[in-house]
Amino acid sequence: MAKKLAYERYFWFHNQVKMHQFPNAYKLSEKFEISDKQAQRDIEFIRDRLYAPLIYDQKKKGYYYDDNAYELPPFWLKEEELLSLIIATKLASTIPENESKSSLYNIVETIIENNSSRKVNITDLLSKISVKNIEYYKTDGKIFQLVLSGLFNQKCLEIEYASPFNKETTVRKIYPLHLLCYMGRWHLFAYCDLRKEIRNFALSRIRSISFTDANIDLPEKLPDIKNYVNRNFGLIINDKQIEVCLEFGEDVAEWISEQIWHESQILQCNINGGIRLRFPVSDFREVKGEILKYGSSVKVIYPEELKEEIKKEVDKLKNIYKD
Repeated sequence: MAKKLAYERYFWFHNQVKMHQFPNAYKLSEKFEISDKQAQRDIEFIRDRLYAPLIYDQKKKGYYYDDNAYELPPFWLKEEELLSLIIATKLASTIPENESKSSLYNIVETIIENNSSRKVNITDLLSKISVKNIEYYKTDGKIFQLVLSGLFNQKCLEIEYASPFNKETTVRKIYPLHLLCYMGRWHLFAYCDLRKEIRNFALSRIRSISFTDANIDLPEKLPDIKNYVNRNFGLIINDKQIEVCLEFGEDVAEWISEQIWHESQILQCNINGGIRLRFPVSDFREVKGEILKYGSSVKVIYPEELKEEIKKEVDKLKNIYKD
């Protein structure tokens, strides 16, 4: 509350200066019924911490701006909001493009300086929080920047893309729709003019990228892209939807109960201390990897096709280690 009242004083003083009323400490103290010392501290804060170009006019006995274009910061953040901003900045370590990260740090530093009554060392604050990424994929910073620009400015892109399935490289004209950071890898969902449908492009597999003046005719009824991306478990998306049920043993049940595998998942505790987890998938490839990661602590209850795929994978593992 005290900061809000202080900002009201700053705002009044600022408006008086903008209207060429030449306010001073006496007028400020009289207006808000504060001491002369507090009024002078407020003026010094506006000048030194909010970087207002205040100049004292001896004849007018008040202040004016030597740059009348100056404006106060448009908002005043609470301490918890500033801390949230610090956390968000640290999480931005997943951004692969250094210029964007530097710009973000500069913006946050300016906001903090303009919204704090005490001197804050942003480098010290950021050093108190860490984000550790493992098994993440390299993404070229210039490619990331062009993808962002195309996405936000609704510009078509031409990319050279290396497919992980057939090992071929093709040139595509695409209309960017949505950027997703998934398990340490950046993906662009875009309408592909070559395939005439929405496709998922891993940024780490884009070999070259540029803007294109080509017109891409989008279908009249594109799906809501957020719903499209979040419809099923994992990243592989198609029109199929298959419910999977997994049973986890007591040794990992507590861990699983803390996890969200899908927003529509259903958890059910068993009498034996284990837990059952149900959720929709469109493809078995990703969920197979998650199942194998938990070894003997998980069992596929259904569907039968997934059971058979896990059995085949276990047999392959046996063959690898049979000697």
